[in-house]
Amino acid sequence: MRYALKVDSNQTSVISALEAAGCLVDVISQPVDLLVGIRGKFMLMEVKNPKGKNKVTPQQTRFFDKYEGYPWALVDGPEAALRAIGVVK
Repeated sequence: MRYALKVDSNQTSVISALEAAGCLVDVISQPVDLLVGIRGKFMLMEVKNPKGKNKVTPQQTRFFDKYEGYPWALVDGPEAALRAIGVVK
């Protein structure tokens, strides 16, 4: 049985901020939420709501462990996403 994927309420604002900074953004949902293109490179992002109770799933933990050293980020809002791509400090 398939279940609908839960989308964090702040995902739209994260996407808007990234696109305003010149990024290409695609929602891929699994194993993480976003594929972000910036300056000819890719970064994967998982968006979590800091006010929500959602946590990193076991599948995501395995993914993060497997791809340690590759460009991915766990973000909780637009500012964190922009920091992850190096647009703000």
